[in-house]
Amino acid sequence: MCGIVGYAGRRDAAGVLIDGLNKLEYRGYDSFGIATSDDGIHIVKKQGRISENGSSVSGLTGHIGIGHTRWATHGVPDDKNAHPHTCCTGDIAVVHNGIISNYAKLKRELIAGGHLFSSDTDSEVIAHLIEENLNGSLLEAVNDTVQILEGSYAFLAMSKDDPGIIAARMESPLVLGLGDGEIFASSDMTTILDYTQNIVFLEDGDIASVSSDKIIIFNSGNQVERAAEIVEWDAGAARMGGFAHFMEKEIYEQPEVFFNTLASVDDGEIIEEIKGSSGLRVIACGSSYHAGLIFRYMMEECSDIPVRVDLASEFRYFRPVSGELVIAVTQSGETADTIAALKQAQMHNCRTLAITNVLGSSVTRVADYTLYMRAGPEISVAATKSFIAQLAVFFQIVNHLCDGRYNYMDKMCHQVIEEVLLLDMEDAVSLCSGAGNLFFVGRSVFYPVSLEGALKMKEITYIHAEGYAAGELKHGPFSLLSKDTPVVAVCTPGNSRTAMLSNIREIKTRGAPVIGIGEVDDPDLEDIVDVLIPIPKSPVSGQILAVTVLMQVLAYRTAKVLGRDIDKPRNLAKSVTVE
Repeated sequence: MCGIVGYAGRRDAAGVLIDGLNKLEYRGYDSFGIATSDDGIHIVKKQGRISENGSSVSGLTGHIGIGHTRWATHGVPDDKNAHPHTCCTGDIAVVHNGIISNYAKLKRELIAGGHLFSSDTDSEVIAHLIEENLNGSLLEAVNDTVQILEGSYAFLAMSKDDPGIIAARMESPLVLGLGDGEIFASSDMTTILDYTQNIVFLEDGDIASVSSDKIIIFNSGNQVERAAEIVEWDAGAARMGGFAHFMEKEIYEQPEVFFNTLASVDDGEIIEEIKGSSGLRVIACGSSYHAGLIFRYMMEECSDIPVRVDLASEFRYFRPVSGELVIAVTQSGETADTIAALKQAQMHNCRTLAITNVLGSSVTRVADYTLYMRAGPEISVAATKSFIAQLAVFFQIVNHLCDGRYNYMDKMCHQVIEEVLLLDMEDAVSLCSGAGNLFFVGRSVFYPVSLEGALKMKEITYIHAEGYAAGELKHGPFSLLSKDTPVVAVCTPGNSRTAMLSNIREIKTRGAPVIGIGEVDDPDLEDIVDVLIPIPKSPVSGQILAVTVLMQVLAYRTAKVLGRDIDKPRNLAKSVTVE
């Protein structure tokens, strides 16, 4: 949630900040703002998107600055609630990502002390607290301020009397980039990679003094060293490259992403840890949760190791069993609910494994082990290639534990996915785009695949879509079926096919049109559905990939017909760093 960026160096700061905020819009896009220092602090902030209103900040000058793009939590999206926020005099400016949980108490105390607030946000208290504590340097004032903050934060602060920026982190992502006579700060390293690949990952409790030529980092009052790491992500991967949307580009990148991730999962120590566990507990949110459910079906089919899958936000209400290996799945590595659940598992003496896409992210600093996905930067809010990468990690774990069950996957993944990308879905898109409600149904492993398909559809088209186990429709949802309620049904060869054909007939009896997804040349399925989308013949793992990608494409093309803002759907953000 929210994106922050800072710069100190030799370039025009406003230009660097505008560029960075454009790349961070996936983290929030309801308002934006920039502050630069040049004979005082100058600020421009507005409701709306930096990508549409960037020219409004072109008059700002100076070589030091901070910027913010917002996903609203406290206060409606408008000019006054946009960041940066300032103190009473306007001499201190702050941009913040996170939640200050004790802000109401702090705000009351500050108002009682004579401070005047101009916004409804929790973030503004930081600027006023720094002003209250400013008796010497800005660094000292920030250090005193963080001692009384509760919650999560990554913030950048600047003062008209200070020649640099102060950066502070606690349970929210913040990285620094080391350039030639310039230093960058950001919520996400994708904003920095065009300038430098030398990245410093700040840790919880770090406070960094940043100038154009050096970084000094403190933690608990002591100076600490944080070594720079070379990040080998291709900066060009964060550009659209001729596609209409990032989501379309990222869908087309999936064959390579799946192959690269599959080839990278070869950590024998982690595999032995899994083998020695009494059980596995997967904790995740959103698409990552669906990937965990798919893993459970596959793992328990060929292994005696039981697998449980919990929503990370609900994990705190369950008691983990000592001896379980808890697997946290998070694309960004910053998902607040997942990190909190991981810490709770460790309190109950559980070993922990993180599966993430981002080097140096918060979850990697909490977990005992880490497996990296090789998806590269994913810009569109809707997860596509990161979901496929999660499946690749899980497939390879199952492969290692189940006698090479999926050794063939690296050879056929390209073919299966690429064939799906060429499918004609015009009739299916027409049915979906004209509907107000949709159901996605499947059985066995295709139940969680259907959950993911429904999520993709609702995220980017705004059509109400629900995923169901096909056998459960008769236990309530049948009452919603009509000629205006299309159902997307997955019916592939396997032990669920006969039951699925029966379920589809039941759906048709209620008058609902059915979009069937099944293998090519299946006359039984073709006879009972209204629209058939055929996938290539393959083993079940290939079917999972094919149907997953097909549903992504169906959602994308439907959203495109409806004219939706596909990469930045309303009310959503890419990295959910608040609970």
